[in-house]
This record gives sequence, structure tokens and C-alpha cells, in this order.
Amino acid sequence: MTIIKKHHDTPLKAHTIPELVFEASRQFAGIPAIEEGLEVIDYADLSDRVLDVARGLIQLGVQPGDPVAVWAPNCARWILAALGLQMAGAVLVPINTRMKASEARDIITRSGSRMLFSTGDFLGSDYPALIAESCADWLDMTVVMSDRQGEPLANNLEWDAFIEQGKAISESTARARASQLSAESLSDLMFTSGTTGKPKGVMGAHGAALAAFAEFVQVLGLRPGDRYLIINPFFHAFGYKAGWLSCLLSGSTVLPHPVFDADEVLQRIEKDNVTVLPGPPTLYLSLLAHPELNDKDLSSLRVAVTGSSSVPPVLIERMRNELGFDVVTTAYGLTECGGFATICDPDDSAETIATTSGKAIPGTEVAILDPDGKPLAANENGEICLRGFHVMQGYFQNPEATAEAIDEERWLHTGDIGSLDDNGYLRITGRLKDMFIVGGFNCYPAEIEAALVEHPEVAQAAVIGVPDERMGEVGCAFIVKRHGSSLDEKELIKWSREQMANYKVPRQVRMVSMLPVNASNKVDKLALKRDFEPA
Repeated sequence: MTIIKKHHDTPLKAHTIPELVFEASRQFAGIPAIEEGLEVIDYADLSDRVLDVARGLIQLGVQPGDPVAVWAPNCARWILAALGLQMAGAVLVPINTRMKASEARDIITRSGSRMLFSTGDFLGSDYPALIAESCADWLDMTVVMSDRQGEPLANNLEWDAFIEQGKAISESTARARASQLSAESLSDLMFTSGTTGKPKGVMGAHGAALAAFAEFVQVLGLRPGDRYLIINPFFHAFGYKAGWLSCLLSGSTVLPHPVFDADEVLQRIEKDNVTVLPGPPTLYLSLLAHPELNDKDLSSLRVAVTGSSSVPPVLIERMRNELGFDVVTTAYGLTECGGFATICDPDDSAETIATTSGKAIPGTEVAILDPDGKPLAANENGEICLRGFHVMQGYFQNPEATAEAIDEERWLHTGDIGSLDDNGYLRITGRLKDMFIVGGFNCYPAEIEAALVEHPEVAQAAVIGVPDERMGEVGCAFIVKRHGSSLDEKELIKWSREQMANYKVPRQVRMVSMLPVNASNKVDKLALKRDFEPA
């Protein structure tokens, strides 16, 4: 077990998420729990607001253990809905807002969700109308959390009417429901992104999430009154567990943000006195490249957390020096381990924070195993495997996939490639599925990307394997140049030959204005592969 240095306040202790809500309401009264526009929900009032949602769900017939889906962008009611359904003993099923109607229906039906919390109109789409027909024979009720302009729909209930109906159920009934939960009870069923096939439902428990993210809160030094701008989507563990759940553990204020826009984020940092701003490297790179960066007051910023297999050390230094963060660190996790497995100590060097993802959190283990399941020596690349309390209970109704992911020794096989150094720090090389072979040599995109961003005129790099008649596969690099750069493809290939082994050198380079990203603001490699056209 690795002990990482602790910083500042101690997070609250609770066995279940509803228990945490009650404790946070007692301990942090007087501090805003959630701020959205003109609405401010104080911690003192949070438990009552959550109980109102739980009462509404019990009135609609939701039973302990029932799955309830949420399909909406980051907003205050998303959090109230999630906490309320968990208070009622139900299981949270978050749905990606980028999903099409057929994909959302697949998650709703496979999870067994008969109740849905949905946004109304968002980004030009009427979400309840999108699935009204296809889910008419499945959903018992859709609670619409925001305004919509479309025609009235059957089995739809506006938020205020839903809360009003719930008054028929006593508060003591909802409290009794919450008290039946244990640390082992299911808190959420989070479906994987589906990049390696159909999305699988990951079963996570209340106690595991709270134990893992209490550690996250301590390492970062989150404290009562911190103001946390959450851009990472709530349907993802980074926005949910590392986001608003961590706020409840620490007494921080949640500032939900629905869609990333560099202009808006810079304005919000200044206007809302944001102190905590996690995100993928692309988020910070976008802010650093903004022409009005020097005109904004960013003095409130204190804590940043990022995570990626390729973070240039210069980015860590620029985040500290130009964005003004006191605490900058990197972490690693995946849905199957609740989103959090390793983290760097913020006091580590910029080189360590940039090139590693830190050490295993207490109570968990990281090992690098070969294809036969045997441990590899330090600094040897193999599959990253995890073991400990944070590993999922399994894939929902999929014992075959569970057995494939978790071996007899209880190791979770992540599908990620990496190594552990002599001090136990994890280095991520890439995904097993992203690896390509050039002339018999294994090539890991993340390793090549890390080398490319060392070029002084390269802002961002993404590498994929593409077909090649002679070699079978070669690397293609998609490059976003720094502002004002005149770098061209031939120059970068020539430079690459001087910096890395020949088989790693990208044979093709595409200069692009931006890289496609998914809803979590991570580079979308599938989109790059789909849109790739041979030169």
C-alpha cells in the first residue's frame, strides 16, 4: 500500500452517498453547495432538496435497486436527480448527451430503467421527443428537468410538478429508504464508451466511490468554500465522482458548466472566483492559447487535475506560471475502477507529473502483466492491471465479459499499456487497441505523441496507425501548430527522425486547425480513423 502525502482538510466520512448528503448538510451549512445562474442551493438546504426528489420517485413507484437514467448536460438538477434517486435506494444510470436516440434507448432498455430524468431543449434538440416513440412501450415516466417548446408528450412530467406530487410521501419514508443502503449497495451503473464494442454497464458501489474520492480530496487539498467549475460531463466519472461527489466530501461549491467554450470559461473563472478547474490537457491548452488570456484575472485559481498518456512537462510549468495554479497534478483511472486508481503528489516535479500518472491510491495495487498474466520488471511495458476495493462489482448482466476483465487473482485487466518505474510511478504508453505494428515493432501512439509535442512549434499531436502497402501499418500524426508557426510536414518528419527510433517516426503528417474531441474533451481517435484519407 502506498501512502501519499495529505494536504489540508479531512474529507467527510460516510458509508453511502445519501449518508454523505445528510452529513454535508450538517457540517457545511452556510456554504453554497451548488450555484447555477441566479440559483444558489446552500449545503444547509441540500438534504431537503434531495429528499424532495426521493419522495417524488417513491410516489412514482421506484423501488430499492431500480435503475433510473439521467440524460442531460451538467446542471444543478442533474445532481439533485442523481442524489435523489440514490436517496430512494435506486441506481444511477447516466447517459452520454452526445448519444443519438437509438443509443440512448439501448442504454435505457438494457439497464432496465423505467424512469428517466431528461433535459428539455439542449443544443437544438428536444431530448424527450427524440425517444418518445421508441421508448413509449418502455419508459413509465420521463421527468423533464428544463424548458422545452415541443408538443406535450405522454408520460412526461415537468420538474416542479414532479416535486409537488412527491409531497404525498412523507420525509420519514424517504429517510427510511436511504437508511436501508450499505457500503456494498449499488450506487451507479455507468456504461463504457463503447470504443471496443457495445457499451457495457459497470456496477459501482457507494462505499468504494466514497473511499476512493476521499483520497482524491485529500491529495488535492480541496476544502470548504472551494469553488469548483465542473466542465467534465456528469455522465463521466471525472465530472460525477471526481467532480460533484468530491465537492460534497470537501464542502466545495459546485459550479456546473454544460459545454466547454474557452471564452466562457475564462469569463467564469474571473466572475465566479473559480479555485478548482480539472480537465484534460486540451482544456488547459485552449485557455493558454486564448488571445485574451493576459487580460483576465485568474488569481483565484488554485487546483488543477489532468490526466492523459501524453502531457508535455512544459504544460505543467505553464499551468503553474501562466494560469497561476498552486496545485497541479495528474491522475489515472477508468470506469471499471470507479474512475480513479493512481495520482501524483502535487509536490512532485513537473517532469514526474507530466510523464507519469503517480502511484496507486491506498488500499489498491497496480501491476504490469505480460500476456500470460506474469508480472514484468520495472520499466518494462505490459498491460496495466489493478486490484483493490475500487474495482467494479462486474459488468451488468454480462458474466462472460466480467470474467474476461477480472481474472482469478482479482486483477482488473484495463486494456491500457504502461510500465512502473523503480519508485512505483505509473507511465501510460497507450491502449492495447491503439497499438499498431510497423515492420514487426510495436508502436504506442501515446509514446510518439509525447515526443512530437516536444517540438517547440507543436501545440497538440494525435497519432493513429494507418494502412500501408509495404509495411502493413505506419503512423499518421495529426498536428495542431502553435500560433504563428510555419512548420510543415516534411520538416516535422525530418525532426522526428532525429528524435526517435525510425519505426516510430510518423510516415504521414496532417496539419489541422484542431483535433476532434469527445464529450469528455479527450481526443477522439475513432473520429480520426474514420475520417482518414490516404495521401
